[in-house]
Amino acid sequence: MLKEAVEGQVTVVCNAIAASVQFQVEPVGRWFEAFLKRRDRNVSASFQELEEEEELSEESEDEELQLEEYPMLKTLDPKDWKNQDHYAVLGLVHMRYKATQKQIKAAHKAMVLKHHPDKRKAAGEQIVEGDNDYFTCITKAIEILSDPVKRRAFDSVDPTFDNAVPSKGEGKENFFEVFVPVFERNSRWTSKKHIPKLGTTGSSFEEVDNFYSFWYNFDSWREFSYLDEEEKEKAECRDERRWIEKQNRASRAQRKKEEMNRIRTLVDTAYSCDPRIKKFKDDEKARKESEKKAKVEAKRREQEEKERARQAELEAARLAKEKEEEEAKQAAQQAKKEKEIQKKAIKKERQKLRTTCKNWNYFADNEAESVKMMEEVEKLCDRLELVSLQSLNEVLASGSKEESKVAVEKQMQEVNAQLQREKEAEVQSRQASRSSEQASSGSGGGSKGWNEEELQLLIKAVNLFPAGTNSRWEVIANYMNLHSTSGIKRNAKDIINKAKNLQKLDPHQKDEINKKAFEKFKKEHAAVPPTVDNAVPSERFDVSGAEANAAWTTEEQKLLEQALKTFPVSTPERWEKIASVVPGRTKKDCMKRYKELVEMVKAKKAAQEHVAPKSKK
Repeated sequence: MLKEAVEGQVTVVCNAIAASVQFQVEPVGRWFEAFLKRRDRNVSASFQELEEEEELSEESEDEELQLEEYPMLKTLDPKDWKNQDHYAVLGLVHMRYKATQKQIKAAHKAMVLKHHPDKRKAAGEQIVEGDNDYFTCITKAIEILSDPVKRRAFDSVDPTFDNAVPSKGEGKENFFEVFVPVFERNSRWTSKKHIPKLGTTGSSFEEVDNFYSFWYNFDSWREFSYLDEEEKEKAECRDERRWIEKQNRASRAQRKKEEMNRIRTLVDTAYSCDPRIKKFKDDEKARKESEKKAKVEAKRREQEEKERARQAELEAARLAKEKEEEEAKQAAQQAKKEKEIQKKAIKKERQKLRTTCKNWNYFADNEAESVKMMEEVEKLCDRLELVSLQSLNEVLASGSKEESKVAVEKQMQEVNAQLQREKEAEVQSRQASRSSEQASSGSGGGSKGWNEEELQLLIKAVNLFPAGTNSRWEVIANYMNLHSTSGIKRNAKDIINKAKNLQKLDPHQKDEINKKAFEKFKKEHAAVPPTVDNAVPSERFDVSGAEANAAWTTEEQKLLEQALKTFPVSTPERWEKIASVVPGRTKKDCMKRYKELVEMVKAKKAAQEHVAPKSKK
């Protein structure tokens, strides 16, 4: 605060004054406390005067402390101190748990001055020696009540506390008169400071809900260690002390559980008898009913709107769907027509290619080349697309025989090259899978190797016992063990692994195995004289009634079929080798028979294709 200027002096400002800054200050300390007390009491006194006033008030309280003499004090048994009422012993039966430590000490002081053995002995009273005197009960009482932990344990089992819970009949008649004192009495056990009141009939829903939430989540500090039957200090060893602690913990937990059940029963009973709860429920029910009716009405109107909109959408969707179906139907018909046209065009071009090549005698000078060329032409028909067939047929129609032959051979080279690439890729993939399988699981045929005789025997057994045979692989293993000369016993697992490996072999290895099997078959059947019979050549072909000039026997037909398997199309001088393994038949006979069989197969396929559309209709 600036001083006032003296008359005759001049006030001079030397520097600019800084702007004022506001600080938030929290007042603390005993002087501030004294200020608050003066303000609350509306008096003007110093701090020291207030302290003196408090000391005087405490002294007056000590002077005003009235003790109630316990009439049964002199009859108490010091050994049974645990069952005594310590508050009654000190004369605080009217104050009990509300008594302060100062009051307890004052009461003890008064009892000592009155009942100390030296006092009584001086007065000529008979004194019991040792701890058997009733003064020991006073000592135990101050020992328990002066220790906060022991006092809390004793307060938890206060013998004067009423643990009774009112019944529903009592609560319904006078709810507030019955339950208000009960809840106030039990609120002394809570660990929380702010305890909601039960309220009145005019309490709001939030107040009632807060009250029952507090008691349903009641946190009680009440504990029952004072009722322990055994004292661990009396234990003679560590094991006995642990056993006593275990027994005491179990009994405390059981009593705590019973106490929480008692509180829960009290709250449940009050909740069921509370007239406000019934009123709140009725109000809530009425509110929900009105909301439900409003929702039903709104929903009905909404449903009507939705139904009208749905009908309009359905009508529009129906028209759109009909239009879509019509368009889809037309598109499907158009696609079907185009597919049929393309199919007929491909069939026509294939037939045209076959006819053209046939008219040119398949560009061959002899029967063998003609048959081989016929196979190549069939391969072209299967592999070429419509555009390629059309362009090839145009070249064949406009060019000479030599030009046509060149065009066909060029197309065959391209197709064969593509087939070779596919074949090589397949062989590589099989070899890679086989090598990886061998690397992971070792040899596929078991721990012992397989010789050529066992491989041929396995192929024969697989053909002899086809898929569908009961316990097929066990039967094949038994068959091999009976007929094998190697002396190695094979189980079903070995047979399955070897069969899988044989399926993954490349074509050259398969051809080699088939060739060896055929040579063995030829040796076994070489001594059998050819007999002419009327049996069908084989199950693989349907032979018509018109046979060739020299009828083929069943044995010859089997030899021819096996030779066709043994010597594939890529074998050089194939037909010479085939004729050499069929006794009594020339190369020309074998080629002619093959052509007949091919024509039969084609006729059968054509008949099946002709019958298939009719069966679909």
